[in-house]
Amino acid sequence: MPWQTLLNRRERLPAHPDLGEGFASLLQQLGPVTPFELAVQGGRMMATPGLAFLVGYQAALRMLWPSAPPSLGALCATEQRSLRPADMQTRLKDLRLSGRKDFVTAGDAADWLLVAARSEEPGQPPRLSLALVYPDEPGVSVETLPPLALMPDISHGRLVLEHAACELLAGDGWDAYVKPFRTLEDIYVLSAIGAWLYGVAQDHAWPQPLQLRLLALLAGCAEVSRQAPNNPDGHVLLGGLFAQFDGLKAEVDQSFAAGPLEWAQLWQRDRPVMEIAAGARAKRLAKALASSLN
Repeated sequence: MPWQTLLNRRERLPAHPDLGEGFASLLQQLGPVTPFELAVQGGRMMATPGLAFLVGYQAALRMLWPSAPPSLGALCATEQRSLRPADMQTRLKDLRLSGRKDFVTAGDAADWLLVAARSEEPGQPPRLSLALVYPDEPGVSVETLPPLALMPDISHGRLVLEHAACELLAGDGWDAYVKPFRTLEDIYVLSAIGAWLYGVAQDHAWPQPLQLRLLALLAGCAEVSRQAPNNPDGHVLLGGLFAQFDGLKAEVDQSFAAGPLEWAQLWQRDRPVMEIAAGARAKRLAKALASSLN
């Protein structure tokens, strides 16, 4: 990544009431970028941690599916708070999807949706495929759910599919998409949130050692972003980055407390997003560490 661009970038985009239009404005401002550049440069420019999270999420989607359209998208996998294929009821048959996904990040604002669906024959073990649908097509509807206390500026929706036509992506839905996305989302959200914090640190003259440590965190994210998401060594490195991020919490909180109240309130409101997948990360790290010792 051209680090000079990040070091010299000072503009911050205002929050747009329409997430899709806001993302389009960001892409227009950035020009052609890699997913990592999108996460870091875009995260630095966002008005809130929630919007930085959304940029990191979009960057992860583009690593998952390099042919993604240049617009807001979403991965639709969770059903009843579970990602286990055996728990999913959404079905694919003859290029038609039926079922529902209960929690889709920015689903009501997305221009395209990647849907994980069961596709095995009767009596066979659960198997997932990943299909592409568009919200304005027949049989596809997205219900906007009430905002959450965490990141209330990022909407979420419930997807309902009724015999909806779709396009299939190549590869196994679990091994090629749903499972690696957990890792990709961790990498790119950490990158985007770290860049947002670095931008706040620049704007409000936080202590220089803290600014440098935030920059070092982003440099580490750049290296981990080059690792395959199924590489145990990459998972160990990613665990180190989250440990590094956790180690900055006290200094970050002190710096926010010494600055404008509105920025401190934004961070207090949204920082728990970094803890959402902590349990899954811990299990993945323990497995990776055990693998690296053999």
